[in-house]
Amino acid sequence: MGTQIPGNLHVANDVLADMVGNAALECYGIVGMTAPTAADGIAKILPTSRLRRGVVVTTTETGVHVELYVVIEYGTNINTVSQNLIDQVSFVLKEYARVPLDGVEVHVQGVKVRR
Repeated sequence: MGTQIPGNLHVANDVLADMVGNAALECYGIVGMTAPTAADGIAKILPTSRLRRGVVVTTTETGVHVELYVVIEYGTNINTVSQNLIDQVSFVLKEYARVPLDGVEVHVQGVKVRR
């Protein structure tokens, strides 16, 4: 069996953002992540190496608050995909990172046909 080590574990928000971004891409109906600010009004899908820019992680008194900026696949139910994404991200943060969760917000920046 494993040895228990005394102390506290702190996971950096950037690491949590990476975990969340990867979990989001695995979620059905998510085409990609976008930056929170679309300067020209058009949401550009971020390459997988820059997913962190599509996730905003803040720490509150009650836990970690996550905002995701996503593009959803055309023809899918936006509400269902968003709820599945919230469930997936909540699971990853609670089970793998073991951080208290304050909430998850999904911002749908666009709808796109998957190629």
